[in-house]
Amino acid sequence: MTNILFILIDDMGWRDLACTGSDFYETPRLDALAAQGMMFTNAYASCPVCSPTRASVLTGKYPATVGITQFIGGFSSGQLCDVPYFRELPETEYSLASALRDQGYQTWHVGKWHLGGRRSMPTDHGFDVNVGGFDVGLPPNGYFSPYKFPTLEDGPEGEYLTDRLTDEAIQLIEKRDSTKPFFLNLWHYAVHTPIQAPTALVEKYEAKAKRLGLDQQVTYEEGASFPVYHKRHQHIRRRLLQSDPVYAAMVENLDTNIGRVLDALENAGLTDDTLVVFTSDNGGLSTAEGAPTCNAPLAEGKGWMYEGGTREPLIVRWPGRVAPGSTCAEPVTTPDFYPTCLAAAGLPSLPQQHVDGENLVPLLEGGGELKRDAIFWHYPHYSNQGGTPGCSMRQGPWKLIEFFEDNRLELYHLENDPGETENLADQEPARTQQMQQRLEEWRQSVQALVPRPNPYWEKMKG
Repeated sequence: MTNILFILIDDMGWRDLACTGSDFYETPRLDALAAQGMMFTNAYASCPVCSPTRASVLTGKYPATVGITQFIGGFSSGQLCDVPYFRELPETEYSLASALRDQGYQTWHVGKWHLGGRRSMPTDHGFDVNVGGFDVGLPPNGYFSPYKFPTLEDGPEGEYLTDRLTDEAIQLIEKRDSTKPFFLNLWHYAVHTPIQAPTALVEKYEAKAKRLGLDQQVTYEEGASFPVYHKRHQHIRRRLLQSDPVYAAMVENLDTNIGRVLDALENAGLTDDTLVVFTSDNGGLSTAEGAPTCNAPLAEGKGWMYEGGTREPLIVRWPGRVAPGSTCAEPVTTPDFYPTCLAAAGLPSLPQQHVDGENLVPLLEGGGELKRDAIFWHYPHYSNQGGTPGCSMRQGPWKLIEFFEDNRLELYHLENDPGETENLADQEPARTQQMQQRLEEWRQSVQALVPRPNPYWEKMKG
């Protein structure tokens, strides 16, 4: 049976790899991985924030279907009231880890969890081992030991978290039961805030920024006030270029550590027997909290309904099944990973777990097509990054966004306008109406919650 290494990065943007267009960050190991497998050019996270996407990986469902539509612990209100959501992964879900474990897989979770605590830890959802996963969404004491994690012993003072989690993942591979396949769910905390990295690497990118003249360029653009109550006195601050030395150092360190895990597979003779998936949970952080990266030419980033918030790098390596150096332009989304991993493991679809995603193996093998004609997003919350509540869909090259504050519709042709600069809703009224109707039908089918007007907003924002 096929081993599965699923690598999920936190807040990595679509253009944060050299092989996806960055000319400042250096990612030689991930570039090599892309050359060994398939690069998806229209891959999406199912939500512009983290917990909903993570729930999608493990359930095969859209966030609105599983009931986790906001990062767990998040609450926001503005012109609209917030809507309720589940604060933990429901125990009624038959997770991907449970499905694989029930078929004889060793199941290991290493890294960020952020899908609940107490009764909703990784070991409550099918994982034999949990290293570093708990209810918090970022390192509570930063990236350098002491970490103060309840699920990870502190290392030597100054040890770097991404290095340590990689060490733990490698040990699991080396000490595995060789008679059973494994599912290693490696969910790094990087590159989430706080933006911290080893000093030597930071100095390398400080010098590079100066050499390229990036330190002399305009870095930020000041925007409007945040539309959410708790940040109403702050202004959106957009990064205009990739030039942050600390963030670049985090990316390179992450790249190096992913290479170390791939080397461990090679050293154990497991490369040919392992499906490797690499992707991110939402777009790069580009408009708030220091705005360490830039997703241009895509619009905005984490927390927004635009492409910068959801389009992601996706690399899949599967020797013997995926042609090296191949690409795929088919739009794919997070719920697809559940049925894909089951198929890769040689397991049938599971009647006890409805999934919204489709099996990507036909695409990976280079000759198949998907049955669906659209993918959907529903984020009925205000984000910490400036985004407002909305819902959207992509159908072929067309994307429709419906914003709930004013029921505004925006229609874009992504092949011609990936930066979503020209709203074609007025020019394409028939298409806009058809897609809006389809979006509404989908919303009703998954019982998606829509926020109501906030009767206290005028008083609150004063």
